[in-house]
Amino acid sequence: MGNGFFNVPVAINEPVKGYAPGSPEREAVLTTYKKMYKEQVDIPFYIGGKEYRTGNTVDIHPPHDNKHCVGKYHIAEKEHIELAIEKAAEARIKWASTSWEHRAAIFLKAADLLAGPFRYRMNAATMMAQSKNVFQAEIDSACELIDFLRFNVQFMTEIYSNQPISSPGFWNRMEYRPLEGFVYAITPFNFTAIAGNLPAAPAMMGNVVVWKPAATQVYSAYVIMELFKAAGLPDGVINLVTGNSGMITDTILANKDFAGVHFTGSTAVFNSFWETIGKNINHYKSYPRIVGETGGKDFIWAHPSSNAQEVATAISRGAFEYQGQKCSAASRAYIPKSLWGDIKKAILNDINSFKMGSPEDPSNFINAVIDKKAFTKLSGYLDQAKKDADADIIIGGGYDDSKGYFIEPTVIVTTNPKYTTMCTELFGPIITLYIYEDKDWEAVLELVDSTSEYALTGAIFSGDRYVIELATKKLENAAGNFYINDKPTGAVVGQQPFGGARASGTNDKAGSVWNLLRWVNNRTIKETFVPPTDYRYPFLG
Repeated sequence: MGNGFFNVPVAINEPVKGYAPGSPEREAVLTTYKKMYKEQVDIPFYIGGKEYRTGNTVDIHPPHDNKHCVGKYHIAEKEHIELAIEKAAEARIKWASTSWEHRAAIFLKAADLLAGPFRYRMNAATMMAQSKNVFQAEIDSACELIDFLRFNVQFMTEIYSNQPISSPGFWNRMEYRPLEGFVYAITPFNFTAIAGNLPAAPAMMGNVVVWKPAATQVYSAYVIMELFKAAGLPDGVINLVTGNSGMITDTILANKDFAGVHFTGSTAVFNSFWETIGKNINHYKSYPRIVGETGGKDFIWAHPSSNAQEVATAISRGAFEYQGQKCSAASRAYIPKSLWGDIKKAILNDINSFKMGSPEDPSNFINAVIDKKAFTKLSGYLDQAKKDADADIIIGGGYDDSKGYFIEPTVIVTTNPKYTTMCTELFGPIITLYIYEDKDWEAVLELVDSTSEYALTGAIFSGDRYVIELATKKLENAAGNFYINDKPTGAVVGQQPFGGARASGTNDKAGSVWNLLRWVNNRTIKETFVPPTDYRYPFLG
């Protein structure tokens, strides 16, 4: 029981290290990478604090060197998933009643451990198994996860301090309890920080979690689990399981104590969850919380008053950092004809200067896409674009999987604003541009809004404030994260809470108080000091 009102350390964003040639952080991460690259890690799954190894394993291959093996992870069976639910329920008894400051301390310690002794191990795991260059790994797996942990503690205190007013003779209080049951966290390959935050955010609020990471992100998920253990997270609060996605999901969603899902992934998968939950609704103890961030077909729109170089840089960074495998990556752009010559020249100069290869060489801006499935899908779109009369590949278009899953950074110019790659989420280093007549700039805003089912991120460029205001209003439903004169990627915890609507998810804004509110079950308590002793009201006299 707490005996004070505690102030937590004020959250500030973790400084991003530069990894310049000759810097100590560059040497440290590359040394760690090389060491881990030569090892053969044997990754268990974790239930109730115990490590489980079934002998049924999957090899882990770096996407940029798919013939090299860095280890394996073990596959859980249905009985293990049922055991994870059971152990989570056991852990909930003590965890849900643990004072908030002690829960907070665990995750604050995890943040400091990640900022210190775990930093290069986490970055190297992300570089190696998810093929991120050193800078992308730093801003994701180190800095963003640190920010999630620290800022969420601060947001938690804001929630608990939000209390109702009281009248004379009464004391009104609001209690923020964890959900009754367990939370299912399903995390993607592309952001290690998301993989850490999706189970940690509900757990911080007193919930217990069964966590299934993407198969292509298990290595860094393993490091995250080791981080939480080192920080003192009690056994069974977060249970990490790996295996057949369908089996795991079916087992979890069929359980009466399922209390919520915290998801980042594809729209189709999230829709299937929603459908299954609906079918099972009469079976659950309570209405499950459904929180998801899904797909995106993120845009850049430029007005004739834009600065051509600024637009080109936003395309080069926004479309091609981490091979376009960010939910927020720029995937379609609308360029005025008067600026196209200058923008084209700048983009071609940028892309021709890109180096592509292994993250072990920090000078490589482009690395591999995540796996064979992604490579096959993306190369198929490139082959089709080469055949289509209304599409022109002005740079890139090549691919090679002889050593790793490499897709060249590609720019497609189309005369059809509804061309396939203007509408379909690709999740790769491909952007499609539509060049419009300057006079049609306002009509093109309608096109931007109506072309895609998604509404995750988007960016507008203009030097005219009246145009900026108009575009902001017209595109108010087109993006949950909206950027003015900036690329549509790079949301920072505490600065740009992240999430979109439409087919992009429930817009519960990871990295904010709004997400944490989804993981509490409020109870209003009214205490009357001198209760009445006569039922009669004055009007009866």
